[in-house]
Amino acid sequence: MEAVLYLYTESRRITKGVAGQYGLTGPQLAVVKLLEPVARLSLSELSWRIRAKNSTVSGIIDRMEREGLVTRERSLSDRRVVHISLTEAGRQLACEIPVEPFHIFRTVLSELSPRDARDLKRVLTRLARRVEELVSEAGPEPGRKVNE
Repeated sequence: MEAVLYLYTESRRITKGVAGQYGLTGPQLAVVKLLEPVARLSLSELSWRIRAKNSTVSGIIDRMEREGLVTRERSLSDRRVVHISLTEAGRQLACEIPVEPFHIFRTVLSELSPRDARDLKRVLTRLARRVEELVSEAGPEPGRKVNE
């Protein structure tokens, strides 16, 4: 458990430090680096990838849009879908940021043997599924609407 907490704490510390150097928050840095290699992502896909609610990510995108880093565009085929893309300023900023926040962890994980990597993935996946079960059994967060 201490190792998991250490990895979580270090990833947040590194992300915050790198983000601060570029005038971003940690979540904004995550958005910039997630959008960098792709043309665009839907708000839902972006939310899933950074493990946050759509409403939370929408607030992050609001601020980034005001700062000229991203644009929003409704899908022509499904008006409920909103696509997020980096602007030219956002792409330039993404290029300036040398590494994404999890680069260190990817490097360390790549040094594992194939067997250790498989075992780690298997165990972490099992833990994540169990946490999801427990969270869903607990019901909605206090003050959160059931259909949110």
